[in-house]
Amino acid sequence: MKAEEVGVLFRQLEYFVAVAQERHFARAAEQCYVSQPALSAAIAKLERELNVTLIHRGRNFEGLTPEGERLVVWAKRILAEHDAFKAEVRAVRSGITGSLRLGTIPTASTTASLLLSAFCSAHPLAKVQICSRLATTELYRRLRNFELDAAIVHPTSDDSHDVDLVPLYEEQYVVLARVETLPPDASTLTWQDAAQLPLALLTADMRDRQIIDEAFAGHGITVNPQVETDSVASLFAQVATANFACIVPHTWLWMTPTGRGIRAVALVDPAVNVPIAFATNAAGPGSPAARALTACAQRLALHEFFDALL
Repeated sequence: MKAEEVGVLFRQLEYFVAVAQERHFARAAEQCYVSQPALSAAIAKLERELNVTLIHRGRNFEGLTPEGERLVVWAKRILAEHDAFKAEVRAVRSGITGSLRLGTIPTASTTASLLLSAFCSAHPLAKVQICSRLATTELYRRLRNFELDAAIVHPTSDDSHDVDLVPLYEEQYVVLARVETLPPDASTLTWQDAAQLPLALLTADMRDRQIIDEAFAGHGITVNPQVETDSVASLFAQVATANFACIVPHTWLWMTPTGRGIRAVALVDPAVNVPIAFATNAAGPGSPAARALTACAQRLALHEFFDALL
């Protein structure tokens, strides 16, 4: 196949993946910076060359055919490996460049900066895009679909197939509150003690909140916090400006304004430990940037850094 024909094939696959993702021809054309007729013609040519119908067409996009559903998986992988190959060549010539797409569970969004500090110092031409408001299941889905290069996640047996995991640290839970809200001179608190406090917690759809609820349920307790939020910053603000206590992973403490009347007290009976891992797609070698960030994750002793906070 000639170089020009290879280039045409990659464009056809790019247009087809864009339509599959956008489920709309005009939006896909806009994403690919081409006219809608040009995009439609390229996909029709791909269908003729493969001798299959890939898309159900009516007046609008009506979904992929079974053959289209199969091809979109391969197309995403081919395009991702093509991008990784080009990045590899650029890395040999001038070092790691381009953008690395990193996803994190919300409670690990501040942890990402510790990884990226070392990565960006070593690779000043690289850029990083962080997505920190996705559920663990969605992070794994985007990794497998080559929509993310790496992610910081809760490792789960249900979602982690086709994914390589590097253990980073274990989260432990603490109560964060103003001194006057806590029992005097408390060095630790039980979950029963914590249930008696005026609580502000993460929303029920977030994994850390579900872990917290499970710990309370182990003592037959159901908590109904007066304030719920999906924002880390908002949770801190409730503690700083009101008489609320929150329950957070101890890994937040390095970014938390403790002191000035605010204390963190470890939760015990039981002390809950939740593993956090760095994840990449297991298919192929991956991009140079993803491999470099993986190496940073393996070198950093984050568990020692976070445990010292307690």
